[in-house]
Amino acid sequence: MTEQNCTLRGDYSTARLTQRYRFADPNMDLFFLGALGWGPTGGLSVGEAFHIASHIEDGNPDTWTQAFERQGEVLAAQAERWAGQGVMRAAGETRLKAFACYRSAWQFVLPGAYFSALFRKGQGLFDQAMQELGLPTTRFEVAYSGGKLPGHFFPANDQAAPTILIIGGADTCHEDRFLSQGRYYLERGYAVALVDLPGQGLVAEQSLYWEAEIERPIGAVIDTLVARFGVNTQKLAMLGMSLGGYFACRAAAEEPRLAAIVATPALSRPEELFLAAAGATKKETHTPSDAAHRNMQVLLWKAGVDNLTALADKWQSATAAPAKVNVPFLTVVGGQEGAVWKQQSIEWHNAIPSANKRLTMLDAETGADAHCQGNNPLRLVQEVDAWLREVL
Repeated sequence: MTEQNCTLRGDYSTARLTQRYRFADPNMDLFFLGALGWGPTGGLSVGEAFHIASHIEDGNPDTWTQAFERQGEVLAAQAERWAGQGVMRAAGETRLKAFACYRSAWQFVLPGAYFSALFRKGQGLFDQAMQELGLPTTRFEVAYSGGKLPGHFFPANDQAAPTILIIGGADTCHEDRFLSQGRYYLERGYAVALVDLPGQGLVAEQSLYWEAEIERPIGAVIDTLVARFGVNTQKLAMLGMSLGGYFACRAAAEEPRLAAIVATPALSRPEELFLAAAGATKKETHTPSDAAHRNMQVLLWKAGVDNLTALADKWQSATAAPAKVNVPFLTVVGGQEGAVWKQQSIEWHNAIPSANKRLTMLDAETGADAHCQGNNPLRLVQEVDAWLREVL
């Protein structure tokens, strides 16, 4: 990779992509790659995604939102036509694609009424698609700190099957984790639990923001999974993605009921990531794109702070203690991850005393080297599934 391209991708210590896929703007490129990655599990086809991209001005968040929302409207209308003809599978497939559009549409929208409207429109499409596709699922809520954490539970056909709890990161909602990972595990026989923790999805509307002691809401989620769905914690695994990698590390150290944990990548000292991001922002010689600015504003809202320096200060004591980790732990790292992500993942793997640990590095040849394997989600599933079959 050339030095010029590295500059385009931002500070490499915190980068999530080093290769360009469609857009010069690294934020747009990352989330467009994510949209492409959801295709095999019911998201947009390559043709649909690139049609949308043709209406987007690189770095312009308004054109991004307009293009994805417009295609969502088109697909939702087509789903209604299929449903009217009684072709329910086609209706569900098309409505799930519409959800994927609305999910991408809100990525660069500032918090407020429009953000919430796009988000809730997508939620409705998701739930209706699940019904039309005949995928049994229960939407549930976890009471926590005066608010509610929303989620979906998908039971396995075999009641003795393991359950995997999938937690996203800073930019996600739990429904998009169905397309990213959840559906793959459901098809492999797992029960699947998806949930938004504080600061994820729309939970920040309840003044519940990212928490350093994330084992507290995770514990509340586990309580609900056991009480409401009869989940056997001896067969309960957790997958944490991106910032969820910190959640996974912290849970491994503090929540004893998890039987196996996966992080992609592992992040035990998030303050270092936030400080590096703040430093990179100060060093920038060009004005960040509107897309980058808006994406950062959304993240700061979810964190409950006004700027990156305040975020680093708030999280300066947030750490996961590797010495306390004895649970089986799989760390997955893509080759395009920046130095902070890679270094902390390797250090975490080397430091934890777990007798059953594995570090998996995925290079460009795997097609799964991007942040959280966004360019090849299936490869992550294959690595995790093969490992879980060994340890559970």
